[in-house]
Amino acid sequence: MFVLALTAIQSFAQSTYEPYTFRTLAGGGGFASPDEAGKAVRFSAPTGVAADGAGNVYVVDQGNHVIRKVTPAGVVTTLAGLAGSSGSADGTGSEARFFLPNGLALDRLGNLYVADTVNQTIRRVTPAGVVTTIAGRAGSSGTVNGTNNVARFWEPNGVAVDAAGNVYVADSAGASIRKVTPTGTNWVVTTIAGKAGIGAGSADGTNSAARFNYPTGVALDSAGNLYVADPDNHNIRKLTPRDTNWVVTTLAGDASIKDSFGNVVGGYAEGTNRAARFNGPWDLAVDSAGNVYVADRGNCLVRQLTLVGTDWVVTTLAGLARHPGSADGTVNAARFDFPFGLGVDSADNIYVADTYNDVIRKVTPAGGVTTIAGLGGNSGSAEGIGIAARFAGPSGVAVDGSGSVYVADQVSHTIRKVTPAGVVTTIAGAAGYAGSANGTNSEARFNYPSGVAVDTAGTVYVADGANNGIRKITAAGTNWW
Repeated sequence: MFVLALTAIQSFAQSTYEPYTFRTLAGGGGFASPDEAGKAVRFSAPTGVAADGAGNVYVVDQGNHVIRKVTPAGVVTTLAGLAGSSGSADGTGSEARFFLPNGLALDRLGNLYVADTVNQTIRRVTPAGVVTTIAGRAGSSGTVNGTNNVARFWEPNGVAVDAAGNVYVADSAGASIRKVTPTGTNWVVTTIAGKAGIGAGSADGTNSAARFNYPTGVALDSAGNLYVADPDNHNIRKLTPRDTNWVVTTLAGDASIKDSFGNVVGGYAEGTNRAARFNGPWDLAVDSAGNVYVADRGNCLVRQLTLVGTDWVVTTLAGLARHPGSADGTVNAARFDFPFGLGVDSADNIYVADTYNDVIRKVTPAGGVTTIAGLGGNSGSAEGIGIAARFAGPSGVAVDGSGSVYVADQVSHTIRKVTPAGVVTTIAGAAGYAGSANGTNSEARFNYPSGVAVDTAGTVYVADGANNGIRKITAAGTNWW
């Protein structure tokens, strides 16, 4: 698309022009979406996952804007949407369009419910791949309750569905939990907890007295309790139904630990209730015994919350804290890279959308991890030469006088250097660790850096997007600070 746009501009500007030759200097993989089997398939930032009783796994393939199905044999097909084509159209199969969807839930009839995040809508996908919009209006954000497209959502990310067909939504930017109730042929949207427009917080309480900070994941247990991943508060919340009310409590994590700017600080710790620590937990799932599993995104882990008496004990089911990677194995021998989505099957196996690895993983109740679909390696933060290197959302580049290229590797939160020979190194920041710390090389932290520039002295300047600041990186021998 970009080459076509460039050619059109050149044709308009001049009657003759020199043709350009393009080559890849560094990085490889790219987004792809063939329907294949097992590790031959490709995903692009999968985020949501759900499993049915027959062993099929459904995946929100976010970067491809599609919903995929993985059979027990590992065969992957596209159920709805057209890979690489974003939009907001109802229809069957490839006629439908999504725009960076996120969460996914499956009802007992086999219908899927999708949080179509950028479209600000909730969509339903039948087993035949027929897509309809049940609530919200594409392109119109807000926090309005109402029926069908009168309702408004503000960056919905997570969905869950109960036995009666009610859909629960983590309305992230609206800082609230919404309920979508089927009434005849209509869907009625109400807010059951939190209050939009009041500002983010982490207060327990009943209904609108409770506060959330960009909630993203929701899951239900067999008793109708709703669990919420509240990532910016780095904690896990529970909504308990009492008559017509919903009572919100904090199960694990501590939102009272803050930095000098008043931001809640994440971390990693096993423990009971608020003594446990999380780092940006994004999604969760509940098994048949009532155990709660959490995609602890920033720690690159799958965590487990077990109720012991009246306490919730937090342990790590799989992965090694703060060690991103892509390895199958048991418990802490396994590696994930920013997992975003979880689902659970009838045998209590956990399925993980291992987002930065572009793969789908299966975790047994004993913590054994295997990759069931996707090869991975299309994105990441690996150093190397040419196409052996990996980037994650590179968004800004600059070239110095010697021909070296500097890259704002946005999703990795790092600044990379590519020599004229295609050798890629990380000069500042640590892959997968967002922050705003000054320091040397990997001691420094960035938060979604989006642009870079370099002056004649070789000093690099960075537009540090989510930190709303401009940073300076100076070379000192082999170090950068």
